[in-house]
Amino acid sequence: MPPRKRTVVEASTRVTRSSARGSTLKVNVAESPKKKKAKKSPGKKKSEPENPKIQAETAAEEKKIEDGSNRKTVIIEHCKQCNQFKIRALQVKNGLEKGLEGEVNVIINPEKPRRGCFEIREEGENGEKFISLLDMKRPFGPMKALDMEQVISDIIEKIK
Repeated sequence: MPPRKRTVVEASTRVTRSSARGSTLKVNVAESPKKKKAKKSPGKKKSEPENPKIQAETAAEEKKIEDGSNRKTVIIEHCKQCNQFKIRALQVKNGLEKGLEGEVNVIINPEKPRRGCFEIREEGENGEKFISLLDMKRPFGPMKALDMEQVISDIIEKIK
């Protein structure tokens, strides 16, 4: 029988980034490609962001000036947690615009809405609140119990 050949197996050591820091071994770590930043044009400067309340008020004032009349502004604030809020808000908006054509301006969520909130009110500090349902929990029973046609007709009567 012929003699067996001996194979020599060298033990390889695993080199990690943390172990490479302390030793003199160099480890090539692939760096992620850096994203290029868009260059700003020298002519345009970014203006300071305004408070959302101020923006909503100025937008409403501009609309009053454009129209040349003192149309009443109704604000509908609805939570974005569930689509049921949005459906009812759009239903009220469409009903008011059809019922009081040219007399009312309806704005939906001019600023960030509160959670679990469905509120319909006139604009301004002394504005009348037509409906105010706050801090509702799922399944939003008080809002779903509303007869929206009746709510719309009540608001139209109060505005006239």
